[in-house]
Amino acid sequence: MTLITILLLACVTFGTRYLFLEGKLPVRLGPNVRQLLSFSGPAVLTAICMPIVFVHNQQLDISLGNPYLWGASAATAAAYKTANIYWTVGLGIIVFIVAGYPI
Repeated sequence: MTLITILLLACVTFGTRYLFLEGKLPVRLGPNVRQLLSFSGPAVLTAICMPIVFVHNQQLDISLGNPYLWGASAATAAAYKTANIYWTVGLGIIVFIVAGYPI
């Protein structure tokens, strides 16, 4: 049953991607749907990252000693100020390392 479910989901995923990526097919999205889908990337990224940043040992961790919180805050500030992926990732990693391993 699990294998059938995985195969069906793979077919659905491939089918939907193929419909919109194949240039020869006459399927086009309207502007409202495009605008709605533009929010899906940040929403999925937030849903993946927030448990990593805030949950440790099955508990909410919002203390100032949380290096994940410091790194995420620095990366958010860098993304807002620079809009450069290299500065954002680099600063987030550096702040995470410094906050996690105090000298």
